[in-house]
This record gives sequence, C-alpha cells and structure tokens, in this order.
Amino acid sequence: TEAQLSLASVTAYWLVTRPRPLQPPCDLQAQSVAVGGNPSCRRSALLKDDTLLEFYYDDVRTAYDLFQRGDLFLSGNGQCLGYRKPGQPYEWISYTEVAQQAQWIGSGLLAKGCLPTPEQYIGIFGQNKPEWVISELACYTYSMAVVPLYDTLGTEAMVHIINLAEMSLVICDQEQRAASLLHIKEKGLTPKLSCLVLFTSFSQAFAERAKKCHVEVLRLDELMPPQPQDLAVVCFTSGTTGTGFFVIRHDDVSISYLPLAHMFERMIQLTMFCFGASVGFYQGDITLLMDDMKTLKPTFLPVVPRLLNRIYDKILASTKSPFRRALLHFAVQRKQAELSRGIVRNNSLWDKLIFNKIQASLGGNLRFVLTASAPISSTVLSFLRATLGCLIFEGYGQTECTSGCTFSMPGDSSTGHVGAPLPCAMVKLVDIPDMNYYAKNGEGEICIQGPSVFRGYLKDPERTAEALDSEGWLHTGDVGQWLKNGSLRIVDRKKHIFKLSQGEYIAPEKIENIYMRSTPVLQVFVHGDSLQSYLVGIVVPDPEVFVDWSKERGFMGSYKELCQNPNAVLEDMRGVGKEAGLKSFEQVKDLYLHPEMFSIANGLLTPTLKSRRNDIRQVFQEQLSSMYSKTPL
Repeated sequence: TEAQLSLASVTAYWLVTRPRPLQPPCDLQAQSVAVGGNPSCRRSALLKDDTLLEFYYDDVRTAYDLFQRGDLFLSGNGQCLGYRKPGQPYEWISYTEVAQQAQWIGSGLLAKGCLPTPEQYIGIFGQNKPEWVISELACYTYSMAVVPLYDTLGTEAMVHIINLAEMSLVICDQEQRAASLLHIKEKGLTPKLSCLVLFTSFSQAFAERAKKCHVEVLRLDELMPPQPQDLAVVCFTSGTTGTGFFVIRHDDVSISYLPLAHMFERMIQLTMFCFGASVGFYQGDITLLMDDMKTLKPTFLPVVPRLLNRIYDKILASTKSPFRRALLHFAVQRKQAELSRGIVRNNSLWDKLIFNKIQASLGGNLRFVLTASAPISSTVLSFLRATLGCLIFEGYGQTECTSGCTFSMPGDSSTGHVGAPLPCAMVKLVDIPDMNYYAKNGEGEICIQGPSVFRGYLKDPERTAEALDSEGWLHTGDVGQWLKNGSLRIVDRKKHIFKLSQGEYIAPEKIENIYMRSTPVLQVFVHGDSLQSYLVGIVVPDPEVFVDWSKERGFMGSYKELCQNPNAVLEDMRGVGKEAGLKSFEQVKDLYLHPEMFSIANGLLTPTLKSRRNDIRQVFQEQLSSMYSKTPL
C-alpha cells in the first residue's frame, strides 16, 4: 500500500542518514595491557607486543624531519603560519616560505659563529609569533638546540639558564625583552652573551647602549645571508609517536596561544607540521583570544582546563532564566546519550537549536580539542563534549617525557581519567608507603619509561638521578590509579601534598579543582601546614558574576566592597566540597577574598597558568597568618 511504501522509504532514509558511531581503535574496556604479567605496569593495547613504538613514520626521526614531511609531501605548499593585525583577517606564510626563511636564518647563525651541533644552544625570548617558530626551525635545520626563555623566569633564573647553556646569542621578539637581557649583561652576569637578534626594528639608543658592553644587535632579516649552507640533521628525538590518535589532515588549523616555551604547545605545532596542517597565532593579548578564534576558525584547539572552565561558566551565566537553564540541561542530556553510543556530531537538532552559538563563538569548525597540563572536572568535560559537538581528548604527561604519556581514546566518553598509555610509553605505579598507596592495589606514584623520556637535566646529574632511576624510569611525583578499563586516573600530587597537625594528608590541588566549580570562584589557592589543624584559602572572585551572585543573596556593594566579606563564598565552596565528597579536614575553614587575578604578569601563575604556590604563599603571608590567628569558622 501507499502507507507501507512511505514507511519503508522513511525507514530506508533513516538507515542511510543516521549518525554513525566512532569505531574505537581498541576495546574500550581493555585500553592497556599488563607488561610481563605485572598489573601495576601497563602499555598501550594498540601495540602488538611489549616493544614500544619509537618512530611513528620510519622516515621521520627528528623535529626537522617532521617539518620536511609536511612541507614536501602533504601541504602542497599550503598555508603554514598565520598572523593577524587588529580587526584584520589572517595572513599566511606558506610552507615553502617558512622552510626558505628557516634555512636563511640558520645559515646566518652559522655566519655569526654558531656551530651546527646539538651542543650549540640558541635562546628564543618572546611571545608566540611566526618568527618564533621560524627561528626554532632554523635551529633544527642546522642541528642546534633551542632554549626558550620567558618573562616570569626572573633575573636569577634567566642568568642561570644563559650561563649554564653558555649562550652567546638570543633571539628576542621586541626591544623591551632584549633590554632586560642587556641589563644583566651590563652587570657582568652573562659574560658569554654577545649577540641579540630582534624580530622587529630597534632604536639607535638601544644599539649604542649594547655596543658599550660589546653586544651586537641585529634585526632577524639582517641575519639572512644570501647563500644558505648545506643542511644538517637534528640529533635528538622528538617524542611525537602518538600523533595517529589525532587523525590530523593537511587542511586542519590550530590556534597558538599557549606558551611556546613549554613542551605541550611545541609538540602540538610539530604534530601539525608533520601533517602539513596550519597554525594561526593569536594577537598576543589573551583577552582577544575569542575574537581571534572567530576569525581563524580553527579545527583543533589545544587548551588548559582553566580555559574550559571559563567557557563552561560563561555558558551557564548566559542562561539565567529557569526555562532556558532547563532546556539547556535537557539538550545536554540528549547529546550525552549519543556520546555514550560513540556518536560525535554537531548537526543534531539540539546543535541547531541550542548549541550553534556556543560553537560559533569558538570559530564553528572545531573537530577536536585536547586538554592537558592539569586535571579537568568531569562535569565540565561531559558538558563541553555535548555542547561543542567535537571530540575532546584528555592527555597527561610532563616536559620530562616530551609532553605526553597517556591519551584518552576516540569513542570513549567516560571521564575521570587521562586515558591509556601512548604506544611510546610504559607506565607503572610504585608504592608510596607514607601515603598508604600500594601498587598491589592498583595505586602508586606514576613512573614512565620509553623513547619519549628525557635523558636528563642539562649539566645537573644530581637532579637527573632524583628523576630517573637506574632502570630509566621517570618518577613523576604524581599519584595514579589503574581503572578496570586499563585507563589511568590521577588521584594525588606527591610533590605538593602536606600533613596537617593531626597527621591527615592534604592534596591541595585536588581540593582546588573541586572548589573551582563554585560559581563565584575564579581562582583559588588552598593553604595549610603541619603546624595547623585546618585549611584556609585565598580566592579571587569572578568579576563577571560576583556582584550579581552576591546581590541575589542579599549582599550589596561594588566588587571590591564585596571582597571584604567572604562568608557567602565560603559557604558556597563548602557546599560544593561536600557534594564532591571532601572530608571535613579537607574543607577550608576561612577565606581571604582578593580583588586582583593571579596572573603571569604579577608572578603568581606560570606560563601554563598553574599556580606558583611558593610565590602565592609569600605574597599572602600576612593574610594567611591573620586567618590562623582567628578561631576557625
């Protein structure tokens, strides 16, 4: 009949067009395999045996090879590095142009007396820009080693690094940063520093000042002689063996805003180059990042959890009415139901009705996001996987293991873990008796072994011996737990853990990550020590929501005035902590509300936006002491 034919047609159409689930690369219930029958030591289930993957491609063995693969075989002289001026579209430098400029700069370094050897260290001091990457590639082209420098190192650390590496030449992005290096040279603290190369032009006064202390100053384009020398090969291995997880294409675009001085961002960029993909740089102002993303329309977004928390908070803050909030949560639940079946898409009814504006605010083209450097809340991760309509991976690693050692699997929508070991790494857990963690229970300090693990700290055998044991295992200082599906959960941080006076162990970062879910909290620092029986905290309230949030609870005043009364914030934080299962001794008993954000500029955050715990303690010593002098609330 006609009705039956119509039903059959509709059914056939649905079968053809229905969303297809992702096919995971392995059994998601068995993501890692015990090594040698030892359940505390595991490797990737993607490997055929216990032999770790050293090189993802046989013809790609160095950072130089990575770029050459993208340049010669995949990009088709496509766009490589992008930049923009305020209010303008992105302009692009092609792979061929980048390779040519890197050769010129590299041969210019040789002309300045630098040697084509891994023992030749070249400093790069500046914000993320195309010139930064081109200078880095110039060093790789001629087997020189790059030493990134950044503002928050401080004078003492900067002097130590320059002298330890015996650097004679540093490339800087602007005169202001070059002047800070010249200042320590004038004091006689860096005797071997003899040349400063700037991305941009500089004043005559600066050049004359440099000449007085025998330092040559050049623009980057003056470093390019007409005849490039023969190429050499970089003599160290880049730990990028996990790139297959990303399935990056040559038409993918990543945005660069995380510090290039840190391994996470550098590995992201090298991976993009390996596949002939493009990297666009932000304008250098983090407040303009969202505008840059709307213009660039990246397909890949590397993030730290702090940024994802901000996106999550802004989405919730923009849906104030009960009806809109209920509709949002219902739509999220529908999308999460799809995710649980392995379906990842951004074209569902809910995407078109509810989530399209959220996705458009990040450019509208995201295919995948990678979060790393710190734990992320399961609530935030699940929510954003639904709303952004793209894959969101979570990774774990350290600089000492070339950024990454574990990675979540495509198709795995579960949270509360950092994935399984990458094919280039074995991960084992070892006992920490003092903290009651034992490997036989699937818990302990995370140790990493494999070709991506570093060889040691430069000219520092004592620190190297502390980090690497006699069998080559890197001891991370993090505490992990193996889950039944073979993935790894981070449960504690051995380094920052301390005891209260009654003997209870405290993991402050775990507590801080929970308190970050409190609506008025933008930043939080939890403090305690072995002489005290309870915790106190420093909180920076979110200036975008704090005044309205306080008004709803009957507290009136300006942002700074409201910072004088921490009780409402404390009560909300303790409620969040209780809901998350914090024990009584893990809850803060008093707060100081600080009206100024912790930042890289004021020295309270690292370039990867982690708290500088010792510096925060020193800055707020008076407030911390004052809170302990009172009777706990």
